[in-house]
Amino acid sequence: MTAPTAVLIGSPGSGKSTVGRALAERLGTQLVDTDAEIETRAGKTISDMFVDDGEAAFRALEREVVAESLTGCSGVLALGGGAVLDPDTQRDLADHHVVYLQVEFSDAAKRVGMDQARPMLAINPRTRLKKLLEERLPIYEGLATVTVPTSGYHPEEVVDELLTTLPGRRDGRS
Repeated sequence: MTAPTAVLIGSPGSGKSTVGRALAERLGTQLVDTDAEIETRAGKTISDMFVDDGEAAFRALEREVVAESLTGCSGVLALGGGAVLDPDTQRDLADHHVVYLQVEFSDAAKRVGMDQARPMLAINPRTRLKKLLEERLPIYEGLATVTVPTSGYHPEEVVDELLTTLPGRRDGRS
């Protein structure tokens, strides 16, 4: 059984995919983005899954992909923003280095772009995003081994900070 070097969690727009790619590149390892893996397996976008199959079907596939990735990924793992809502996922994360990428609402709103296809933000996106951030904040904070702010920082600066948090690493080197 392998384990990810770091598991990135956070709200939509926190930088999980962008920072995850940069971190994986810096470490010379792979990035597994569970949202991308879900879309590959489903053969459709997450938005289409929500419309065609419903949120419950999406969450079931998400749980499966997350569980497999937590035991099969040796690189960087980026979870979808809502993956942490599953109680089994919460339990599984207890044994991992979990990095909460914290973002301020205004930055998340800019990064998400209110015209993008994000099913949880489809109706009244600004209000829904704000509500998601507030609802999920205690979960993100409770699961995090470490919290790294992303607001006002370039992804490479976030990676610099994140590298100092990895077990056995102080500057991103073994």
